[in-house]
Amino acid sequence: MKIILFANTDWYLYNYRLELAQALRVNGHEVVLVSPEGNFAPRLRELGFRLVPFPLSRRGINPLVEFSTLVRLIGLFHKEKPDLVHQFTIKCVLYGSLACFFTGVRSVVNSVEGLGYVFTQGIGKQTWLRGLVKLIYRLALHPTWVIVLNPDDRQYFIENHLANPRQMVLILGTGVNIRQFSPVPESEGNPLVILPARLLWDKGVGEFVEAARRLRTAGLQARFALVGDPDDGNPRSVMLTQLQDWEKEDVIEWWGWKEKMADVYAQASIICLPTYREGLPKSLIEAVACGRPIVTTNVPGCREIIQQGKNGLLVEARDVSGLAEALKYLVLNPSIRIKMGAAGRKIAEEKYSSEHIIPQIMAVYKSCIEGSR
Repeated sequence: MKIILFANTDWYLYNYRLELAQALRVNGHEVVLVSPEGNFAPRLRELGFRLVPFPLSRRGINPLVEFSTLVRLIGLFHKEKPDLVHQFTIKCVLYGSLACFFTGVRSVVNSVEGLGYVFTQGIGKQTWLRGLVKLIYRLALHPTWVIVLNPDDRQYFIENHLANPRQMVLILGTGVNIRQFSPVPESEGNPLVILPARLLWDKGVGEFVEAARRLRTAGLQARFALVGDPDDGNPRSVMLTQLQDWEKEDVIEWWGWKEKMADVYAQASIICLPTYREGLPKSLIEAVACGRPIVTTNVPGCREIIQQGKNGLLVEARDVSGLAEALKYLVLNPSIRIKMGAAGRKIAEEKYSSEHIIPQIMAVYKSCIEGSR
């Protein structure tokens, strides 16, 4: 069976779907990767995968350009003639579903991994775009199978009639390699608190920096680091000049993007993600697999991972004071950090390992193929 995996970056395919692609190949399927070509394309090809470059503007809303993108995608699917297409990220989900309809591809799986900035922003300039995306979702998703990562997103799609409830499946994450991400003792010295994410305001970067500023001003002996880069393809990206100003102020460290995240978690004492909404953040799953306690927000996608007081602490989104208090508590209590880290590792093994998640995805493929027949 020929299976296309379609995403908006080769970075996403390499970091989030490589194990799925490898498992499909082991099971005898032909895997074709489709995305814009970037720095990770050579790595995917070195691993023996065929990656078809597909230029795609993540932020573009020009009707002529977007129509041209859809036409090109229809041509690609017509040429490849896949048996099944699995699509990730909002624009790929929407355009890919339409392209499958026009080319007669009947086995279509879409992963909705969070609702994105269009849905997380309040009333304002995104309102019209939100309505348009909802309309396209209704048209594109109803014939397809839809994977969501948390119960809140599933309920939202059902209540807004965006997808067929009988073809929606809840799968908790994309899977984590629990051998690669494994616990090691904390490093010596002052505790290190890390926020690992794309540097977007909606990830709570501003709140994290302000909490760090307050705690350092109060004399707390701890370090705070942002691990990740700005995302020029996202309108909510933190500007480079802002990051440089924070570094000059000596309130946080900015490490940039790191490929070997297991090494990053090994250096950390606490992982923090004060985000506004998520699908199911892989960074938190990797962190609990590494036996690190979590401080995150009580929002969809994060509260599914954290059991309050057991493997981490939940605070309200945009609450700097609550965030600072939670971080202070864990910084000052190393025995609690160790206890929470051990509990998190056990949860990761039981719920989030790739060995647990990938068979669930393949079961969706089987249902999709059988239904299309």
